[in-house]
Amino acid sequence: MEVVTRMVADRPVVIFSRSSCCMSHTIKTLISGFGANPTVYELDEIQNGQQVERALQQMGCKPSVPAVFIGQQLIGGPNQVMTLQVKNQLVPLLIRAGAIWI
Repeated sequence: MEVVTRMVADRPVVIFSRSSCCMSHTIKTLISGFGANPTVYELDEIQNGQQVERALQQMGCKPSVPAVFIGQQLIGGPNQVMTLQVKNQLVPLLIRAGAIWI
């Protein structure tokens, strides 16, 4: 889990993804659509991708991607992000993290 903590440090929004995952694409598009510029790690394209994926699973991400961190806190996967969006809580969270300015 330490590897994940280092990867999300000092970044307002981090998305762990797989380049072939349609849900990852959807979540990246949603968050970017608000004007945020998330740091995206494609686990199938980075050298330590399997290690990161195991760490995400240990943190409770099932499935492991997409996994979204906002303000260095694990938000979860697509269900959690979409729930925040439906409840109009995603934008305020992005603002508090410094990912967008409105």
